[in-house]
Amino acid sequence: MIADLIKTNRTCRQFDQSHTIAMETLLKLINLGRLSASAANLQPLKYILSCSPSTNKGIFSCLAWAGYLKQWKGPEEGSRPSAYIVVLHDTSISKTPDCDHGIAAQSILLGAREQGLAGCMIGAIKKQKLQDLLSIPEHLTILLVLAIGKPREQVIIEQIDKTGDIRYWRDDNGVHHVPKRSMEDIVISRFEP
Repeated sequence: MIADLIKTNRTCRQFDQSHTIAMETLLKLINLGRLSASAANLQPLKYILSCSPSTNKGIFSCLAWAGYLKQWKGPEEGSRPSAYIVVLHDTSISKTPDCDHGIAAQSILLGAREQGLAGCMIGAIKKQKLQDLLSIPEHLTILLVLAIGKPREQVIIEQIDKTGDIRYWRDDNGVHHVPKRSMEDIVISRFEP
């Protein structure tokens, strides 16, 4: 059921790096992005896929992980993603990607979760370094990097406490806690017959 899939599709930052991901799996995942909605059906997104340990190491060096966890520098060797999907905007097709990359990324991550994988949508990217590393042409703009792998952490959704703090955190056992606003906090009006 889609509700269960969405509830289990949490951002993952700790992976079983020994679990390899085949290129065929990545192609199936980006096909979900390809089939997703696109503003004016322009379809300006392009992708770079990596399941190569050496390329992954370079991509990893271009990323910042978990801004709220100030002391944590990201996953250690052995707990890093086994694959990456770099989401690009082809500026020769449209001036702006609108919200296409968010729609496509969510479709890809839901597809990964359905296969027992997990991912992290990363926007904190050293873009010029990644552009140079992957020899990305100038007309392609980096939008997101999706880290994909076999999850190695537990994530719990909980209600925001009385302080209203929305920052995620980890407890002493490494369990990742993600506060969410209540339905009462987000629905501002309801019009019923």
